[in-house]
Amino acid sequence: MQLLDWIVLIGTIVFITVYGIWKSRKEKHDVESYLVSKKMNWWTIGLSIAATQASAITFLSTPGQGFSDGMRFVQFYFGLPLAVIVLSVTFVPIFQKLKVYTAYEFLEGRFDLKTRSLCTFLFLIQRGLAAGLTIYAPSLILSIVFGWDIFWTNFSMGMIVLLYTFLGGTTAVSETQKQQMFVIFLGMVVAGVMLVQMLPDAVSFGKAVSLAGKMNKLNVIDFSFDWNNRYNIWSGLIGGFFVSMAYFGTDQSQVQRYLGGKNIGESRLGLIFNGFIKIPMQFLILLLGTLVFVFYQFNAPPIFFNQVEVSKIYQTADSTKFRQLENDYQSVFSQKTMTAGELATALDTENETLITQKQEAFQKADQQAQTIRKEAIDLIHQNNEREGKQKASDTNYIFLTFVINYLPEGVIGLLIAVIFCASMSSTASELNALASTFIIDVYQRTIKKDGTGKHYLNASKIATVAWGLYAILFAEFANALSGNLIEAVNILGSLFYGTILGIFLVAFYLKFVKGNAVFIAAILAELVVIWCWQNTGISFLWYNLIGCGLVVGISSILSLKNIGVKVQ
Repeated sequence: MQLLDWIVLIGTIVFITVYGIWKSRKEKHDVESYLVSKKMNWWTIGLSIAATQASAITFLSTPGQGFSDGMRFVQFYFGLPLAVIVLSVTFVPIFQKLKVYTAYEFLEGRFDLKTRSLCTFLFLIQRGLAAGLTIYAPSLILSIVFGWDIFWTNFSMGMIVLLYTFLGGTTAVSETQKQQMFVIFLGMVVAGVMLVQMLPDAVSFGKAVSLAGKMNKLNVIDFSFDWNNRYNIWSGLIGGFFVSMAYFGTDQSQVQRYLGGKNIGESRLGLIFNGFIKIPMQFLILLLGTLVFVFYQFNAPPIFFNQVEVSKIYQTADSTKFRQLENDYQSVFSQKTMTAGELATALDTENETLITQKQEAFQKADQQAQTIRKEAIDLIHQNNEREGKQKASDTNYIFLTFVINYLPEGVIGLLIAVIFCASMSSTASELNALASTFIIDVYQRTIKKDGTGKHYLNASKIATVAWGLYAILFAEFANALSGNLIEAVNILGSLFYGTILGIFLVAFYLKFVKGNAVFIAAILAELVVIWCWQNTGISFLWYNLIGCGLVVGISSILSLKNIGVKVQ
């Protein structure tokens, strides 16, 4: 990076951090305002929820997902709008009426302490690991691409966000997230505009989209049904609905955002606002990835985007073979570029026969290139296996490689600032939620029941630091991840969300089910979900439905059979 990039990056981070601390300076210094501010309007809530959900992984991995797999990942979010409507009608007014600070307080009154503690435990495990992952994942990629030391990259990201979260609490988190979302949207728009401008003169934005379609990248909707297919309209609508219900209805990092609304109306509008902007936002990020794919049909890409893995293979006995594959790949690329240009020209003629002919020629050349690329990747995997390491993936490096190789000075700094802002916003919400859940549901409930307000405020700050250090520690010692990072995050959540959602749905709608039955059902459901993850190829989206359905079904059966609970 050049001097201007560093100025943009550091200036953006410093401004946002100072702004968040400054905006929270007038807040009352009590535990209530520190953990949950009840003063936010709907658009602050909406942007805060969006910023919490959109981690750095979103902006590193989602374009790579679009590049590699097309647009079908957007189906993951199809169940979200319906979920936020249901939550706005049911969960929001109940949480606001009860004046709870965490979602799990409600469960003790409805069931018992052990059920509340189980949900708290599942949340703290899942979200604590996720907080470390939101620090580690972008740090790993930035350290590899720029040669930064990953220890200090992890430490810097973690400590910056810990600083303003510790000093300002939930108000600082929400206020900084508005600025972070502005930087994020600005950066992605600038990247998209410059990407289109760098395409060949004969390839306009409209033609680039048409080319992406002919290259099978605009596969937005897939109506086929397959349990093992991660992304189709059925898994998106059904599985996506349940994961969205669980995430926005039971995950404290999200619930805490809309609990901070001035009233029920503000909370509802903020939640619905996020629900309906999420699909367009993800669509555009994926589209950016497909446009990067079109760009690389006219500009030579590396055979593997993770250059650290490439440098490793150069040091092995497979080096000569790998270099030959690189040469073959570039030779085929020249042929593929020619066919891509001919396909672009054919699109102007509207001659379907000619278009089909050129499309088939492109697909043939592309298949040759992919065959060579697969051989190269197999060599890298074999080398990693010999060293006892996991398989390498380059999906997460595609967009950042494009940024640093093709975008001008200053813009690179802006896009790196986007990654930092996204990581900071998501991690800040997670730390705030972890601290509030631990203090309210564990410390105040079972450890120190008679503390003063000042005592709990100090304990909340200590908890924020402790969870921040835990996340940083996990980031420092995390093993290298293979595959797409955004999928890894969603898989992690899906292992727990279904069970937690099932408990809440039973609490709200099945009044005859009591604590013992739902507790037993939750334990069994969680074991089944983990078994499915370890032993089947079922898409992770279905884990949410499986876990939720098992909790509802088993607890109902136990109650109706009068096992462990007296039916009223």
